[in-house]
Amino acid sequence: MKKLTILFVAFLILATSMQMKADEGMWLPMYVKRLNFVDMQKKGLQLTAEEIYSVNHSSLKDAIVGLANSPRPRGYFCTAEIVSDQGLMFTNHHCGYNAIQKHSSLEYDYLTDGFWAMSREEELPNEGMTASILVYMEDLTDSIIPMLSDTMSEAGRSAAVRKITSRIKERASEDGKYNVIVKSFFEGNEYYMFVYQVYKDVRLVGAPPSSIGKFGGDTDNWMWPRHTGDFSIFRIYTAPDGSPAEYAKENIPLKPKHFLPVSIDGVKENDFALIWGFPGSTERYLTASGVQYKEDVYYPPIIETFGAKLETWKKHMDADQEVKIKYASKHAGVANSWKYLIGQSKGIKDLNVIGQKKVFDAELQKWIDADPSRQEKYGTVLADIDQAWEEKKDGIEPLIYASITGMGGSDIIAFAQKYSGLKELLVLQKEEKDKKKKAKKAGQVRETADKMLTSLAGDYKNYDLATDRDVFAVMTEMYYKKLPADLHPEELQKMMKKFKGDFSAYAEYVFANSLMADSVRAKAFLQDPSLKTLEKDPAFRLAEAYIQKIMPLRSEFMSKGQGLDKAERLYTQAIREMQPDKAFYPDANSTMRFTYGQVLPYDPRDAVEYDYVTHLYGVMEKEDPDNDEFIVDPKLKELYETKDYGPYAAKDGSMVVCFLTNNDITGGNSGSPVINGKGELIGLAFDGNWEAMSSDIGFIPDLQRTIVVDVRYVLFIIDKFAGAGHLVDELSISQAAPKPVHTRIKTEIQVLVE
Repeated sequence: MKKLTILFVAFLILATSMQMKADEGMWLPMYVKRLNFVDMQKKGLQLTAEEIYSVNHSSLKDAIVGLANSPRPRGYFCTAEIVSDQGLMFTNHHCGYNAIQKHSSLEYDYLTDGFWAMSREEELPNEGMTASILVYMEDLTDSIIPMLSDTMSEAGRSAAVRKITSRIKERASEDGKYNVIVKSFFEGNEYYMFVYQVYKDVRLVGAPPSSIGKFGGDTDNWMWPRHTGDFSIFRIYTAPDGSPAEYAKENIPLKPKHFLPVSIDGVKENDFALIWGFPGSTERYLTASGVQYKEDVYYPPIIETFGAKLETWKKHMDADQEVKIKYASKHAGVANSWKYLIGQSKGIKDLNVIGQKKVFDAELQKWIDADPSRQEKYGTVLADIDQAWEEKKDGIEPLIYASITGMGGSDIIAFAQKYSGLKELLVLQKEEKDKKKKAKKAGQVRETADKMLTSLAGDYKNYDLATDRDVFAVMTEMYYKKLPADLHPEELQKMMKKFKGDFSAYAEYVFANSLMADSVRAKAFLQDPSLKTLEKDPAFRLAEAYIQKIMPLRSEFMSKGQGLDKAERLYTQAIREMQPDKAFYPDANSTMRFTYGQVLPYDPRDAVEYDYVTHLYGVMEKEDPDNDEFIVDPKLKELYETKDYGPYAAKDGSMVVCFLTNNDITGGNSGSPVINGKGELIGLAFDGNWEAMSSDIGFIPDLQRTIVVDVRYVLFIIDKFAGAGHLVDELSISQAAPKPVHTRIKTEIQVLVE
């Protein structure tokens, strides 16, 4: 650990190191030739800079896809990659989990059993899901920064930026053809534009059963060794002329500018690894006080509230398969964030991140104080940042508790919030005296109610009354006990007196008497809306009461730490000025980046050494038929016992499942392609490792690892397990010798055995 501490200090004290380690950094592709190309060649890259990123010719960037649930996304929940000339995409199983869940039912339980489209006609559309491909990016810094001044207020500065960028975006969109996003970098010191083509017809093609795609569940999440076949398959469709289009039967598969060939040669230690994707968010430029704020007051209430909700959901999911299907996606999303925050907090403590940040902050202040001009510009920056975080500390905890346990506590409260607009119309209708105007108001009420009726089935599709009733009781009790009396709504106080502090009894009352407790009651109400009924509804009354408490709380919090944005902008400017020869990369913000490194093992603790690969026999070792996280499918066991791996086995005859690289990734990189030096797909990134969970705040060279599902395991599952060899036939597969033909090829070891 002494060695680790010294290395970590050396990293954080930027003044002591003028060259960025090659495995650190989430880099903008447009600068690959200037900043990274030579380093990448030394590590094993065989492509030209033009083959990596080009605006005028096809390149790697054209095979990288941002997945979202919006027709004009500003960010992406996951990354995918195009792997055939027919628009076929690979991404993670957990990235496709929500889509798989939406198509699942007790009759067709694709989460449990998997799904494989054996023809194009069987591929399933996913309403609202979009796939974005970058057309080009452009540096707008020189068009924006000269128009701003240090004397501007932050509100004035933001308004000026919006005015400038709106004109640029309108021109670049080409009358709505493209989705144009402009984002700030380095805390507002630079601005870049990203122009995307957004495809709206994305269909589910294949997914392994959760016993493969989610093997290890929450227990193994963020952990190594890992044995998860974390992949799913989608396809992009276009109109017959190749343009983006909404779902239609006549649509055709996308003809991409570029797709990734697939290598089944496997990996070995020190192999070059390139990852592309849309990393969501990092905070590498936080000061010590910023990290302290996260650790002291931001993480704890989220961890506590998420944990309580997860425990309640899990109890009902374990008891009822239908409930398990309904809540699977919600549970997976919250569980992932919950465990991530626990690991982040642990990493900050274990690696003394705050202490190391303090060392760097002191070094920066020393540099500032050494020059009068720097003192004038940056002299109070660190003090201003510290003060802003201290101000924010006072209001964040109650806001988090109120937001998660109150407004976001249970589905019935979320449903109730949707009736606010209808109530306003009903009030206006009641108060209107003029008959014609009253009739018009009645028409507006009817129109609004009809829209709500249309969405009712979707609202209640993944809802279970008994489960939500227990969640309501747990969340309401936490709200009541964690927040001071002045934040208790009058409605809640009244109910606590009525039920003598029994939150379960209160929940029973609400769900027995609320029109929102099930879709039948909600439908009956919306067919004949009544203001009196709505105003008496216990769920609606509590939802309104929560809003009345939380809105002032939110406004008060937003008024604190007003100088933080400007101070952090100056802070980032100062550390870059302190090292003018250093190649800096910006924090992740859900824009396209690449990161490069190597296939490597690691030694996390004394006497603990981790190999860089895991194998199928590790799946068998973890099998536990009594734990749904570690169930092994009988077909997979059969393939293992017969060693029927086809051409996807390693040279020693084993079946590799996952491997490690030291690439720098974060959330949003899930599903990102891991590419070898020849530009071929070798795996799909799907996780980070537990020991480096604080890496979003400070990169840890010796410990940071990316967990990757080996593409050979992906193809093995598609071909040998699922029998979907037609999908393998779509791919361009590379192997040193000989080139495989899926199930009909036997490995040398199999031939010898026979």
